[in-house]
Amino acid sequence: MRPISCASQLLAALATLTLAVAKPLSVLEARGHKHIRPKVFLIDMFPPEGAAWYGIPEFNILARNISVPGLSPLYPDVHCTETGDVCQIVTGEAEINAANSMNALTFSGLFDFTKTYFMIAGIAGVSPKVATLGSVTFAKYAVSVELQYEFDAREIPANFTTGYVPQGATNPTEYPQSIYGTEVFEVNDNLRQLAIGFAKTAILNDSTDAMAYRANYASTSAYEAGSRGPSVVGCDAATSDVYFSGTLLSEAFENTTKLFTNGSGVYCTTAQEDTATLEALLRGAIANLTDFSRIIVMRTASDFDRPYAGESDTFNLFYANQGGFEPAINNIYLAGIKVVEGILDEWNSTFAKGIPATNYIGDIFGSLGGVPDFGLGSMFNDNPVKKRSRKGRNAVRGYA
Repeated sequence: MRPISCASQLLAALATLTLAVAKPLSVLEARGHKHIRPKVFLIDMFPPEGAAWYGIPEFNILARNISVPGLSPLYPDVHCTETGDVCQIVTGEAEINAANSMNALTFSGLFDFTKTYFMIAGIAGVSPKVATLGSVTFAKYAVSVELQYEFDAREIPANFTTGYVPQGATNPTEYPQSIYGTEVFEVNDNLRQLAIGFAKTAILNDSTDAMAYRANYASTSAYEAGSRGPSVVGCDAATSDVYFSGTLLSEAFENTTKLFTNGSGVYCTTAQEDTATLEALLRGAIANLTDFSRIIVMRTASDFDRPYAGESDTFNLFYANQGGFEPAINNIYLAGIKVVEGILDEWNSTFAKGIPATNYIGDIFGSLGGVPDFGLGSMFNDNPVKKRSRKGRNAVRGYA
């Protein structure tokens, strides 16, 4: 989720692009050079996130700029440091933009990503049950909570808690029976724990407005985490192109996150792109172009996904001055740079050879091998899940 109005931040971010930007290389020029082999690749979704890395003292991410066919027409260039050790993409917001940009990047042939660590570095909404404005979160799971049937809440049966029902199921608590393959992704937890350790060395930014707003959540015991100051938290990401808000929907998708991950996922942040980005990187891994064990999902909290007690859902979303946007943007850099430096500083000793994953990594299909610890089993390991069910309206509509 992102704040409704951020015109001034967008203009400032775009203005920053005019400073110290190298002339973009054409595709042919880039292919005339050796493959760029980034050690760290930053994935941002819109200009304020991208601009968090511009003009910093550690490196100049705008030293080299490479035009890649298929990227967003708004953000057609990949930015890299002079050495190519650190690069960045701005994908554009929402799943379609992220999927297309990341797929174009992965299969462009301009980069060698076989040893690259990809870090999603964006802002998100946050549950006050788990974290607060300005917090920095690192996910093990990314869950497509919107891949469900939807009924208007005014028309649901009395025994339903929500109008969202997993596809192929007939009630909100049943595991989806019609599987697309992008419902859940799991990344390397050992790498995540290292990233959390690096990020915890950062001094996080906060704002007086955020302090004042989060204090309102202290009256609800379940929202204690939301009333405290920003911190670094391990919790999971919900993906939806629908910018949902409010207590009922947030609780519904909290339950979806638990259901889809067989009870182990911790719903925390709300964003639009993560599962799309991970699917593109997974397809790259299938083609031996990327290493899916080298992915970090970092989201900083810009706004609460639900109101405090006594506040209306609409006021929380439309009108409240939550004060979390600026700290969230600042903390992308403040926490993220610790992760980037940690990887670069320990490259030869630790990260070049990779961080072995001891948990399952990949999608719900088991596309990269192994058996998912969520879902109905791997379709590639003699225990096939059903990609589509003939149950319910799929069969009626001839889609099964």
